[in-house]
Amino acid sequence: MDSYGKDAIAASEPDHTEVGMEGALGGGDGGGGDLGDARMAGLRGSMAVPRQQESDTLDEPVSTTIKRDALMVLKKFSYVLVPRQHGNLLKDWDLWGPLILCITLAMMLRSTARDDQKSLVFTGCFVIVVVGSVVVTLNSHLLGGKLSFFQSVCVLGYCILPHVIAAIVSRSVSAVTASFAVIHVVVVAVALAWSIWASHGFLSDSQSRQRKFLTVYPVVLFYSVIAWLVLVQPKS
Repeated sequence: MDSYGKDAIAASEPDHTEVGMEGALGGGDGGGGDLGDARMAGLRGSMAVPRQQESDTLDEPVSTTIKRDALMVLKKFSYVLVPRQHGNLLKDWDLWGPLILCITLAMMLRSTARDDQKSLVFTGCFVIVVVGSVVVTLNSHLLGGKLSFFQSVCVLGYCILPHVIAAIVSRSVSAVTASFAVIHVVVVAVALAWSIWASHGFLSDSQSRQRKFLTVYPVVLFYSVIAWLVLVQPKS
């Protein structure tokens, strides 16, 4: 057979390769097409990227972030005012509350100081609170405490709240009554006991019983120094 005959026969025969490919890809009729559509759908599905279910906090408005953080700080203030075993204060620690309380207390003490000592009083109060909480935390860690560094600083900072309230109450009472000294001492004493009680409730499980006294003593000393700063503030 010559070359012309071979070409004629080849042209008349169906191209099984093309038909097979069309069936596999869903271009043919019948079940082959359905199967091809399913395969293509599966292929397209496997390449699709699922959307993130939870919204990212980096994309939320600033006002929403501030509102959420403010509510979190106020909630932790309530934990200190009504001390209970709240693991959330330790689990979801933050330093916004301690920073706000530290600055507020320093500003309160500064406002009643003499003009030539205002900067010294503000700096001294700020340094005592920050350095004192760090030293107490390091002491707890050296004694084998279970809390992390920032968890302990968070608890110590939030438990300054009674001292801030005592400074505000003493400042208000001094303007309306002559019995300032007695009320001032009572308010500061209650604030000191409250701070120690609240901090002990949060930190009591972080140490073994044999070393609990060595952990509580620096905490008592720390809050006693802060109470002394509030106690010696002059009458406004």
